Amino acid sequence: MDTLNKALREHILILDGAMGTMLQRYKFTEEDFRGERFKDWSSSLQGNNDLLSLTQPKAIAEVHRNYFAAGADIVETNTFSGTTIAMADYHMEELVYELNYESAKIARQVADEFTEKEPHKPRFVAGAMGPTNKTASMSPDVNDPGFRAITFEQLRKAYKQQAEALLDGGADILLVETIFDTLNAKAALFAIEEIKEEREIEVPIMVSGTITDASGRTLSGQTAEAFLISISHLQLLSVGFNCALGAEQLTPYLEVVSNRSECGISAYPNAGLPNAFGEYDQSPREMAKQVEEYLEKGLINIIGGCCGTTPEHIKAIAEVAKKYSPRKLNELILH
Repeated sequence: MDTLNKALREHILILDGAMGTMLQRYKFTEEDFRGERFKDWSSSLQGNNDLLSLTQPKAIAEVHRNYFAAGADIVETNTFSGTTIAMADYHMEELVYELNYESAKIARQVADEFTEKEPHKPRFVAGAMGPTNKTASMSPDVNDPGFRAITFEQLRKAYKQQAEALLDGGADILLVETIFDTLNAKAALFAIEEIKEEREIEVPIMVSGTITDASGRTLSGQTAEAFLISISHLQLLSVGFNCALGAEQLTPYLEVVSNRSECGISAYPNAGLPNAFGEYDQSPREMAKQVEEYLEKGLINIIGGCCGTTPEHIKAIAEVAKKYSPRKLNELILH
């Protein structure tokens, strides 16, 4: 943890880019997703990217390697959907611990490989904890606004299992990300606090929300400031935003949290906004130029990319980030 805190003080840390965008390049078929172990699985598995940590581990390691080579200090584990709640779509709830453990282990091995080669630039692993495909604050049924498809307790239990496996596999940081419903995130954060207490350990926590549209609110209706206030009781490594918007659109919301927060500020926007086909066209150079606004204003401690970003985007962002100092931090929050 001391190494991470030292790095956070000294320079802007670079987070990796999109895992899904990179995996699409492999054009994996249903058979590739299944591998030998799951060849007779009863339901379709194509699209279950987390499963590739078991069936195509070399590809996952290669993606991590490419991001580290591009300049990333931190890579995220391939576990965005790694809860029993999300894995229920594939009837793979029983595999959740293994999926998270193995994903963290792959990332840890690659991170250690790079740290050994470049001891002056230690590499870190962030255990990615996505929002699940359920929401605790809103009803999925317009005819029954009081209905909830998930409870806080179910979320807490699922997140706890995921977090334990990520830590056991070697994650340095737990990243609760793409938060569209802060109640879901609170269940994850509550579970992490339980683990910290039970294991008598400290765990650096990154929290990253998502502003879903030009309204400037999360899906469950919170403004950037309200989102920050609702998690401000916790000691966090960083808070920030990712996904949904491109770098340019994210600036005003980062300004809000940067001005009101004592912890680090993170951002990993999409490569612009999607085109009519849902694809991202923004070039690495264009994205780096937009990200530079954050750096000029001193808003950021951790910067990376989300949907549509590649090692080329991360390399361009890392090059620009070298020219700037990180946002000043309150020394107390790092201990």
